[in-house]
Amino acid sequence: MKAFVVEKYGKDGVRAAEVPEPKVGDRDVLVRVSAASINPLDKLVRNGELKQVLKYKLPFVLGHDVAGVVTRVGSAVHGFKVGDEVYARPRDLRIGTFAEFIAIDMDDVAPKPASLTLHEAAAVPLVALAAWQILVDRAHVKPGQKVLIHAGAGGLGSTVIQLAKHLGATVATTTDTDTEKLVRDLGADVVVDYTKEDFRKVLSGYDLALDAVGGANLEKSLTVLKPGGLAISVVGPPDAGFAKQLGAPSFLGLVMNALSRKIRKQAKALGVRYQFFFMQANGSQLRKLGALYDSGKLRPVIDSTFPFDQTLEAMAHVEQGRTKAGKVVVSMVPDNV
Repeated sequence: MKAFVVEKYGKDGVRAAEVPEPKVGDRDVLVRVSAASINPLDKLVRNGELKQVLKYKLPFVLGHDVAGVVTRVGSAVHGFKVGDEVYARPRDLRIGTFAEFIAIDMDDVAPKPASLTLHEAAAVPLVALAAWQILVDRAHVKPGQKVLIHAGAGGLGSTVIQLAKHLGATVATTTDTDTEKLVRDLGADVVVDYTKEDFRKVLSGYDLALDAVGGANLEKSLTVLKPGGLAISVVGPPDAGFAKQLGAPSFLGLVMNALSRKIRKQAKALGVRYQFFFMQANGSQLRKLGALYDSGKLRPVIDSTFPFDQTLEAMAHVEQGRTKAGKVVVSMVPDNV
């Protein structure tokens, strides 16, 4: 089958290749890929930035999001049959959605939301799971709480805005002039145009700040939290909890705590908290999220679509910052291009 494979770590380490179709284990669902989408995580994995904790064996197929049709099921699989339309974010060390087929553990798969096309559904799994796990599992967001979401027009930000509003939060976001209307339409109550003003001058007393920018932006975010508030970053620096989540050796937890010592110390001095977040595959959560898409509470935001043979161009589009809003999708189906 055709696939895009990481042969070596680095920017030029991915190429199109012919590889064997994946083997289907007893618990696996074999999916014929209809569409996939690009995530910042693809770049991190390709560049080897997570190789100390995610030990992929070179060469391997890249890609973390998928929507497609079930073509075979393992002997122990229940709840799925050949012909089902599904979507998934396969678990770490079993990724590979930039391919014609992928075998996925049944616990990571969910029926595609009926209201979404396969093309639209491919833009959803990773960002929707991240939004759910940040807001519901980690921050326990309650009605009336105040949530700040940076980069609100991005793939993650646009999803978190919608879910936070569904949970009853007051939502603030940072974006630029071109996407201000979009984030308001998604539900943002307060919009700060970062090209014109400093969010610290207009925001205060927030329960949660979600950072997808890093660096100074993360440090500034600590200052708008109320006492006991929580800053969560999806770009780092990592902490010991990340190493524990991935089952890494204890010494790596110490290393990661060292990497995040400065920001954790700053947070403590301000009476707030800092945590790093890395999402996990979860088919049961995708089922819950699918119901929210079908009810109209959530909707995907798609920037552009590339044909499958232009997957590398799609990745470059994202890496070069040419995405205006939402996700970039790679489609196997010419009609969706």
